[in-house]
Amino acid sequence: MTVSYAPKAALTEQTPVPLDAEEMKRARAARVESVGRRVIPVAILALSLVLWDRLCVWNEIPHYILPRPGLVFETLLADWQILFVALLNTLKITFGALFLATAGGLGLSVLFTQSKWIEISFFPFAVILQVTPIIAVAPLILIYVDSIAAGLLICAWIVAFFPILSNTTLGLNSADHNLQNLFRMYGASRWQTLRYLRLPASMPYFLGGVKIAGGLSLIGAIVAEFVAGTAGSGSGLANQILEASYRLNMPRMFAALILISVTGILIFLATTLLSHLLLRKWHESALKKEA
Repeated sequence: MTVSYAPKAALTEQTPVPLDAEEMKRARAARVESVGRRVIPVAILALSLVLWDRLCVWNEIPHYILPRPGLVFETLLADWQILFVALLNTLKITFGALFLATAGGLGLSVLFTQSKWIEISFFPFAVILQVTPIIAVAPLILIYVDSIAAGLLICAWIVAFFPILSNTTLGLNSADHNLQNLFRMYGASRWQTLRYLRLPASMPYFLGGVKIAGGLSLIGAIVAEFVAGTAGSGSGLANQILEASYRLNMPRMFAALILISVTGILIFLATTLLSHLLLRKWHESALKKEA
């Protein structure tokens, strides 16, 4: 009779390792925190909506001053076709400005790091564009630019451009100097150093700038639409807000505001997800931290 024995390594792999009290406590705290991150914001939002509704009822506030949440939701559904077209027009300006800001900010920041003279020459103009309120610049842009859509795009681009430029420039200049010396010692060219060292090192800064610019491009598009006061088929959500305010149609105004807020949240979540996917395997900001 032959008796077979399982290898010791196999027994070791199949045998579960018991957790001590401290590890169980940390695991339980992590589960509670994970549930809390999902439940608490939803509960607070629901409580806020209930409080909003009760305040309207208790104080008998008319709907043309402050509509109840249910009426806003009904208006959102009833006027969805109008609001959806306006949302698409706003999104065109928003994503167009974000794309141009990303491409322009990244390209110009690379030029800045390759030539100090270019940075000295052009960086002050970028700062001037950033610190000048877009509400003051937009009328001039809309006067000098024939196309309303192009004028709106330029206004939104100005708002979103500087965060990407400044963050990416900071990231490119933050590459480890010891590694730069190592690249130089092995005869790497300036562009090889840029490709294999500086650009990867600047990725977290660049993605942080994109995350900021995503929301700012939406803000720039809305502000530019307010200044332009465009109407018709090419109008965006800002025009819907203006038109609703003139007619005291507060439910539609709140519905448009909700669409703007939801759009901003989705842009933030999308850029955050993109940052996580690109950094999760190697950068400290995206790695899971121990409790």
